[in-house]
Amino acid sequence: MSILAGLTGPADLRGLDEAQLAALASEIRETIITTVSRTGGHLGSSLGVVELSIALHRLLESPRDRIVWDTGHQAYPHKLLTGRLASFATLRQLGGMGGFPRRVESPHDVMDGGHAGTGLSIAEGLASARDIRHGLERVAVVVGDAALMSGLSLEALNDIGHRRSQMLIVLNDNEMSISPTVGAFSRYLSQIKLSTAWRQGRETYDSLIGGIPVVGPTALELSQRIRKSVVSFAQPGQLFEDLGITYIGVVPGHDLHALLETLGRALELKGPVIVHVRTQKGRGFRPAEADQISFHGAALPPMDLATHGKPQANGETVADDATPPDATTSAPAKNPNYTALFAAELIEAARVDRRIVAITAGMPTGTGLSRFEAEFPERFIDVGIAEQHAITMAAGLAIGGMRPVAAIYSTFLQRAFDQTVHDVCQNDLPVLIGVDRAGLVGEDGTSHQGMFTIPTQRQLPNLIVASPKDEQELRSLIRTALTQDHPFALHYPRDAGFGLPAIEPRPIPVGQGEVLREGRDVLFVGFGPIVARAMEAADRLTAEGWSVGVINARYAKPLDRQLVLDQARGKRLLVTFEESVVTGGFGSGVLEAVEEARIADPAYRELVVRIVGIPADRFVDHGSVGDLRRMLRLDADGLAAQVRETLAALHAQPGLQPSQPA
Repeated sequence: MSILAGLTGPADLRGLDEAQLAALASEIRETIITTVSRTGGHLGSSLGVVELSIALHRLLESPRDRIVWDTGHQAYPHKLLTGRLASFATLRQLGGMGGFPRRVESPHDVMDGGHAGTGLSIAEGLASARDIRHGLERVAVVVGDAALMSGLSLEALNDIGHRRSQMLIVLNDNEMSISPTVGAFSRYLSQIKLSTAWRQGRETYDSLIGGIPVVGPTALELSQRIRKSVVSFAQPGQLFEDLGITYIGVVPGHDLHALLETLGRALELKGPVIVHVRTQKGRGFRPAEADQISFHGAALPPMDLATHGKPQANGETVADDATPPDATTSAPAKNPNYTALFAAELIEAARVDRRIVAITAGMPTGTGLSRFEAEFPERFIDVGIAEQHAITMAAGLAIGGMRPVAAIYSTFLQRAFDQTVHDVCQNDLPVLIGVDRAGLVGEDGTSHQGMFTIPTQRQLPNLIVASPKDEQELRSLIRTALTQDHPFALHYPRDAGFGLPAIEPRPIPVGQGEVLREGRDVLFVGFGPIVARAMEAADRLTAEGWSVGVINARYAKPLDRQLVLDQARGKRLLVTFEESVVTGGFGSGVLEAVEEARIADPAYRELVVRIVGIPADRFVDHGSVGDLRRMLRLDADGLAAQVRETLAALHAQPGLQPSQPA
């Protein structure tokens, strides 16, 4: 009988023995692997914390006790242990279960996650709130070794050590970013620190020594220095001890017995405690164990379950001839995506211009810059999860005469707004910011949609904001950015390109749009790859008798104002298209230009402007990009429908000018 299927919640774990818990771990791995092979998702990180999730939920009483999952991409076992097996097959699908913790899904989800490095601050806030109201709940946070190096995490650690709030920090170390343990001596010292006798004896000893007349304070200081020296030699956690956080480690992260023993005793210690747990990404699925980089992100390589088998209780896999053939998934051939083309063009430019330096914030593979690193390792910089530092460092490189290119996902670039304003734009430096994953991203949901960057950037002095209509124009805009001396934000989507034949990329004058087709009745003005869908919508309306003109803006800032006004003259309707939130974005810039022109020129006073994009004042949930575009009516059919509705509301007819009666 399935143990997982019989769980009603984490409280049921306390009725299972360790053998049953090991069997449960195997079931959880099998469920995750089978589901993610169909839906995609963060496989490697979730497989790595199965035993850790079981141990935490057995020892703590969620949701009364609070378990915070930093980033949240490793929370699939947590979801299965908290009664969500029945809906797990809908993972990351439109209307289904989210790929990150979500408070609307379960009271066991403490916060909506998605960005790394937030967990420690959230956990300290929970612990402080508990202490202020004299609560009794326990607080635990699981943070990865990469997220621990983010600036926000380091700020939180400093404050946690200062405030000494009672909380458990689990450092999930799966990349060996933290210095390795010395060995048996380290484990022995951890056991001593966990013992009641050690804690009481240390306090008594310090009190006695410190109370000796004259020499007491000096002797106590010497004694404490010797203690710290021993800990520093034997363990990699002296940084945490210096901050005032008790460090325990390193604990084998797939040994349930060791986890239960260590975490259980750590929860009894006073003040903040960090338990360093060593795990293996992809544990239980051999391809993920062997290729941790490819199986880290949500877009996974093809997974053949028939070949690689099912996980066993010890985390290994064995072949299973009974696995049905349809469990094997294969990805259809696609055109290269914008990310890959951005990296390829940057490499070509760097072969000629030795000033070009590529920067990533912990995402060399996701941004495609790992290819740049392979060719120009001396001109590649990975700062880790520190977007603020990436942008300010780029400013320093530019001041030093280099041509820095920082490729950062749109959703993560939100973190570096002040650095973009103060360090790059105020100094008017030639920094190229590659805004990857601009627009709808898809299954990762609310925390990852790249929908807020255009409005934030459009207000900034000196910054040029551009986006291509296709992959070949992307190459030309890269060349444009590298041949001028101002900050340049180049937005491009997660999408595959259109498969266009290669052309010789040439710089495009800054602020110059292009007319793709002429029209008499309606004018479309698009920004970015949505222009292709706007062209399809124009074809549909043309078939219905409308004469539709289309402009590819290329630049949201500076806008080709005169081109737009010239093409808009005499039209009944102007429609802007963008895959971004409509408030303050590209369409707002076009509207501002038209409103200014209305004052002086009567020809524009009857022109109606409709802004089409992602609706304002809401987040966009998870689902495939195609599903989300259909839902938001940003596919070609949806764009055409929105224009038809506007024309109907205006009682407009094809061929009639604004001043003509219907």
